[in-house]
Amino acid sequence: MTAAPTAAPIAVALDAPDLETAARWATLVTPHVSTVKVGLELYLRYGPDVVASVRGASRVQVFLDLKLHDIPATVRGAARAVARLKPSYLTVHAAGGPAMIREAVEAAPASKIAAVTVLTSLGEADLTALGLAGPARDAVRRLAVLAVEAGAQALVCSPQEAAAVRAEVGPDITLITPGVRPAGADTQDQARVATPEAALAAGADLLVIGRPITGAPDPGAAAAAIAAALRRV
Repeated sequence: MTAAPTAAPIAVALDAPDLETAARWATLVTPHVSTVKVGLELYLRYGPDVVASVRGASRVQVFLDLKLHDIPATVRGAARAVARLKPSYLTVHAAGGPAMIREAVEAAPASKIAAVTVLTSLGEADLTALGLAGPARDAVRRLAVLAVEAGAQALVCSPQEAAAVRAEVGPDITLITPGVRPAGADTQDQARVATPEAALAAGADLLVIGRPITGAPDPGAAAAAIAAALRRV
């Protein structure tokens, strides 16, 4: 089964309890979406095998969301270690600084290094507590510019900052937005959210959606419904 040519620009977060469930979800959603996302918990539990399992025989893109954040030499080694898995996207924290981002870019040249700006779980009060000058939109813009100047080809920001980031970095950088929830869905642990339609309108290129799809009785049908709604935008 291969991703459909009209697959929606959605990365389904496969936050599954086990490898078999993650692979099943991937099989169900792949006809409708462009990308599946493997997060830190699943990768740490099953290692590199999880990438092959969720990719299966399809050409679906794999988004390896490890959010690397360490000294530059360590991130270079980590990025080199996973580069052989050929993920389409690999995340690092923009707050790790320009040297760290450059090392990741050089170590995984076949992947787009996506710099995470400010986590969508953080609100304004959290930024103040962390000592990060806000408001969130300004912090995100600063980190986005820093990351792109260091060579990042993609950025992760909430839908609420997508338009401002797009204005800063131009059309060639891929904007990835978590915190995307269909109208009426529970926001759960996300503080800065938007609907899929609003995120696309704000300039996002790839929408990260997890539980509204994987928590549905039929994840494939849920993915198809969101993809159809996006095609009408």
